[in-house]
This record gives sequence, structure tokens and C-alpha cells, in this order.
Amino acid sequence: MVENKVSRWCLLSMASIPLVMTLGNSMLIPVLPIFEKKVGITSFQSSTIITSYSLAAIFLIPVAGYLSDRFGRKIIILPSLILAFIGGIIAGFASWKLEDPFIWITVGRVLQGMGAAGATPIILPLVGDLYKDDDEQASSCLGIIETSNTFGKVLSPILGSLFAAFLWFLPFFSISFFSLISIVLVFFFIKVPKGKKEKPQPFKQFIKKTKDIFKQEGKWLFPVFLLGVYAMLVLFAVLFFMSDILEKTHNIEGVKKGFVLAVPLFTLCVAAFLTGKKIKGDTAVMKWVLIIALLMVSGSVIFVGFVYEKLILLLVVTSVLGTAIGAMLPTLDALITEGIEKEERGTITSFYSSSRFIGVAAGPPVMSIVMKEYLNISYIASGVMGALLLVIVLIFIKADEGKSEEKTA
Repeated sequence: MVENKVSRWCLLSMASIPLVMTLGNSMLIPVLPIFEKKVGITSFQSSTIITSYSLAAIFLIPVAGYLSDRFGRKIIILPSLILAFIGGIIAGFASWKLEDPFIWITVGRVLQGMGAAGATPIILPLVGDLYKDDDEQASSCLGIIETSNTFGKVLSPILGSLFAAFLWFLPFFSISFFSLISIVLVFFFIKVPKGKKEKPQPFKQFIKKTKDIFKQEGKWLFPVFLLGVYAMLVLFAVLFFMSDILEKTHNIEGVKKGFVLAVPLFTLCVAAFLTGKKIKGDTAVMKWVLIIALLMVSGSVIFVGFVYEKLILLLVVTSVLGTAIGAMLPTLDALITEGIEKEERGTITSFYSSSRFIGVAAGPPVMSIVMKEYLNISYIASGVMGALLLVIVLIFIKADEGKSEEKTA
């Protein structure tokens, strides 16, 4: 039997990973207009600085999940954090020394994305390992992990703007610094529960078992994946849009812009923390949280394009949106972590994390394309998508989902 006593340092170490990886992506959003001017690139090209990170993560996350199930969580997390550290050094050095650094910035971002692929998604199954058979503590811990993730989003625009005010490429180097801190914490303080060491599962058997899981649990897993894509797509599209219009429409730049961007992200952070505390492994409550959150997202996102010229109204609308997304994220984490047995947990959570990165990757470039000609149409379409997902949740996510132990019994 695994003890559920987890030290505060261990919890802090786990929380540092999503914090660092969030800083690694979100910190660059407020300074993308600066990159465009300094490097001489278009708005679409600057959006690929975010997208290249996410695309690398999308394809490698399932592999990392498979390896973590077979070889152990910590063995995969540490090299991944080191890779993120190296990627930040490459991107920062290229920005500092090269006349045309865009290609090498992209290479560094891809390496960071590979690091994110091997670190971030493994935290969810690691929480499940540490709090085995204790759904309430697991939900609470997941709330803290997701809050760390969202707190990183709150800090990101402020820190990114602050660093760029000194040197425009300093955000790249700062990512490596934060990665180094996380490496030290993980190495010394995360103690993975000891159990019987299994031989690596043959890859063909792994593929077959994964297919079987999706056949058995797909009716609620696929909607959860879609919700993950949708939440991050809307969030990063809105953040990219706000970063652009705050300068062009409201003449808000630098650190002040970072604080303005942090307002809706702060509501997201608070909602994630409170939701993680309240759901306590209760799938009926989780379903209601998703229903209410989707109603809030659908009802608020359609107004973003109509109110962007009025800063206060824009912040009110995006704060409602942030609150809704903040409630969704720990709920989706808990559904998957508590709904899949330990042996397959790393694999399935990795697919879920990969789905979230699809939304992160798509948001900025899609917004860069539609915001000039089809701004209001795109936000209305986002609201309609949220309404459709609400119907899917009502039909396919039942109050007894997310309890693999009961199903096995």
C-alpha cells in the first residue's frame, strides 16, 4: 500500500514543472509585437514562436507518456527539463548574437517544446501514483498543480514585459533559469513510490492496449480531449488578440500591458484553485462544473470582438471567460487522472496533454489570420462551438465516469 503523505517540498517540486513550462510559452505572448519589430517578421511569423513550441509537444507527448509508464516518471521528467533549459539558451543566444535569428529561435523553441512534452503531462499520472486510492487528496493536489499552471499564466505577461523592457531577448534566457530551478527541485525532493519494476511493454502490445482503452472509455474520453483543445484554443487566441490591440488600440505597452493581460489570467488562476478544492473526486459535481463553465465561455467569448475598443468592458468579458476556463481545467485533469487505472494513466494523460497543446498551437496563428477581416465572426463561431460541446458533455459524460476502480470491481 502506498502512503499518501506527500511532503510540501515534493508538492512544490511538482507544481514548479507546469509553472516553468507555462512561463516558457505564455511569457512570450506580450512581447511578440517587440519580436516582430526587432527581428523583422510578420504577425503570423511571430505567432509561430508559440506554435513551434506546441507542435513539438503535440507529437512527443504520447511517447513520453508511454516511456513514463514503463520506466518511471522521474527518469523522463529530468532529461526533459534539461532539454527545455538548452532550448532557452539557444533561442536567447541566437537573438543576442545573430543578425537573422528567426530560424534558430524556432529551433530553440522546438527543443523547449520537446522538453515540455516529457515533463508537463507526466505530472498528472505522478499525482495519481502518490495519492493512490484517495480521490479527495488527488483532486486537491491537482487543483494546486493546475493553479500553479494558471499562476504561471498570470505571472507570464508581467515577467515577459518586465524582462523585455531591459533586453528584448531576455525572456528566452529567463526560461532556462526557471528550468534550472525546477531541475534542482525535482532531483532532490520528488520521491516516486516504490513498487514492482515492470519490464518495458512491447510497443505493439502498448498500441493494442491503448486502442482497447479508447474503445472501452472513448465515449467520455474523447469529449474530455475536445474540451481541452477548445479551452486552450480560446484562451491563447484571446491572449494573442489582446496583446496586439492593447498596443494598437489603447496605446498600452511594456510592463503596464503585462499587468492588463494578467487580469483575466488572475481570475482563471483563482477559479482553478477553488475548483480543485471543491470537486473532491465527485464526478457528478465535475459534470456540473463543466456545464456551468461552458455556458460562461459561450456567453462571454462572443462579445470579445464587440467590446475590444472599451478597455473596461473588454476586461470584464475576458475575466468571465478566464473564470470559466479556470474551472474547466482542474475538472478535466481530475476526470482523467481518477478515471484511468495506474498502468495506463501516463499514456492516457499524455494524449490529453497533447490535445491541450493542439489548442495552444492553433490559437495564435488562427487569430493572426482572422482578426483583420473576420474578428466578430470568429468569436461568435467560438461561442457556437462551446454550445455544441455543452450538448456533448450532457450526452456523453455521465455522473459515474472517472471511477476506474468501481468499473474494474
